[in-house]
Amino acid sequence: MTPPAGTDVAALGQSAARRLLELWNDQQSAYVAHRDLRFDAMAEVLRLHCPDDPAILDLACGPGAISDRILAQFPRATTVAVDYDPILLQVARRALDRYTGRVEVHDVDLVADGWEQALTGRRVDAVLTSTALHWLSPEQLLRVYSTVARLLPVGGLLLNADHFRYGESAPALRDIAGRHDAQVQQEAFAVGTLTYSAWYAEAARHPELAGLAAERDRRFADRPPPAPASLEFHLAALRTAGFAEVGTVWQYLDDYVVFARR
Repeated sequence: MTPPAGTDVAALGQSAARRLLELWNDQQSAYVAHRDLRFDAMAEVLRLHCPDDPAILDLACGPGAISDRILAQFPRATTVAVDYDPILLQVARRALDRYTGRVEVHDVDLVADGWEQALTGRRVDAVLTSTALHWLSPEQLLRVYSTVARLLPVGGLLLNADHFRYGESAPALRDIAGRHDAQVQQEAFAVGTLTYSAWYAEAARHPELAGLAAERDRRFADRPPPAPASLEFHLAALRTAGFAEVGTVWQYLDDYVVFARR
């Protein structure tokens, strides 16, 4: 896991990266109630369906939250973790150093054609992602799902954990879910949990990560978040992409783990 060129000043150590990963997990749990239960459901599906040495693609990996859990829980697992945020990638590289030989971290833009070349020659049993693909437009999402379907063997899995907001046809549920999100965030921030932007400010206190901020801004300057896609859209897109079986394996209000079998 070679760090990018130009980031050799005041190198981010594993302990500092692990601390940032822990702060990320806390921060994300403020936005996703019962977030650990998402990951528990994903791990159980892997345990029951995949070989005991699963090869995992951690799609839009962030600072490595999924890979960290999978590599700890499955001693024979390997992961390839990909993301496009240079700050998150550098945290992931260093935070996952403890799993030397079992993990690779790659700088990959899921919007670009050919991003799957980072996986050339590697076995992939399952693709896992969490709170990430909502940054893609519907067209981009379908292309990513189609690429993932080509990467997976018959029987391979995709598990996507994310919020899929209720639409206008379910106004009471949409209101309940929105008020629940606000309550969880208020309680978390009241005891000092970092907000999303405050996490990046904390990361920028490290010189190596501060030096990547301009590159991060450049990469995402023209990528505003699209309107959220519904659960029904995701399931339909997965079928269109070539998955044989789609559904959900976990739900809490409007938060789901979507399942797709090749």
